[in-house]
Amino acid sequence: MANSNISVNLVVLNGEKYIHQCLESVLGQTYSKELIEINILDNGSTDKTKEIIQDFEFRISNLGFARFNFVESKLNLGMWGGQEELLNSSRGKYIVILSVDVILEKNFIANAIQAMDKNPELGALQAKVFQYSLSSNGYALSPIIDTCGFKIDRSRRILNIGHGEQDRGQFSMSREIFGVEGAVPVFRKEALESIRILGEIADHDLFWYGEDLDVAWRLRMAGWKQMYVPDVIAWHDRGTTKGHTRGSWLKYISRVGIRRQIPIKKRRLEWRNSRWTRIKNDYIINVLKDSPFIVWREIEVLGYAVLFEPGVLKEIPRFIGGIPKMLRKRREIMKRAKISPSEIHAYFF
Repeated sequence: MANSNISVNLVVLNGEKYIHQCLESVLGQTYSKELIEINILDNGSTDKTKEIIQDFEFRISNLGFARFNFVESKLNLGMWGGQEELLNSSRGKYIVILSVDVILEKNFIANAIQAMDKNPELGALQAKVFQYSLSSNGYALSPIIDTCGFKIDRSRRILNIGHGEQDRGQFSMSREIFGVEGAVPVFRKEALESIRILGEIADHDLFWYGEDLDVAWRLRMAGWKQMYVPDVIAWHDRGTTKGHTRGSWLKYISRVGIRRQIPIKKRRLEWRNSRWTRIKNDYIINVLKDSPFIVWREIEVLGYAVLFEPGVLKEIPRFIGGIPKMLRKRREIMKRAKISPSEIHAYFF
């Protein structure tokens, strides 16, 4: 296996309860440490996050990592805005977009690089991500799957593959997927740079929610492959559920209590940003082909919002006001598109 350099990029805001185990898992990687650089951006933490990072700095330097870079931002740049800031100074051929509530298995980087090196058309890699949970006694790793990547149906509903399932080997084979999920994707830096639109890689208008879907979709449009690789393993303590419903209204109603655990601001951003992403990236011919599924889904979502989440409807004026800007971005995306409507439609199940 050829040796390739890699950047592990972590953006954090008030991650005190997670950051110790997250960084320990980075330090415990079996891959050659002189080929790993660690870049961390703090988005203005007010807890002990910065002190814990500074404690790790001495250990990182003594273990022989290629580089350690710690940046403090005076502004909250968001998860992907912060990642883009780190990317500007990253030296790695590959980039691990690390979330603070993730723990890496010790061979995560070695196995990821082996898969990426084998396939120069592979723009992004999706790990098999399990759940874990914290308690006063530490953390407990789980055999329950958190995600094996994004899939998308014809109504344009996004689902996390395998979420909530017990791992019984049903996801033991590598395969192409629609897109990588944002907890801990691995990117080819060249691929990320290729989707820079109007100076931005991540869309800064999608602040804090849904940027991962937009990045994954634009990578597809730019012709890059995205693959799920099962021997690249991590664990994620997802703060809010990603469970999805399908079928009867009773199933929607059963999720009301779970949904209310998610801040209304995040629910508003989820609604708005997912639709902006579709305006930017979806081929018109595919929208027309799937219009019965899309319209019915939108009726369901609107009905649910009217009955149970009226606060989400307050986002409609901002959504409409942003459409002209999204259309300008769409024109740039479509100019560079390398995948045909039929090729991308094959991923809409």
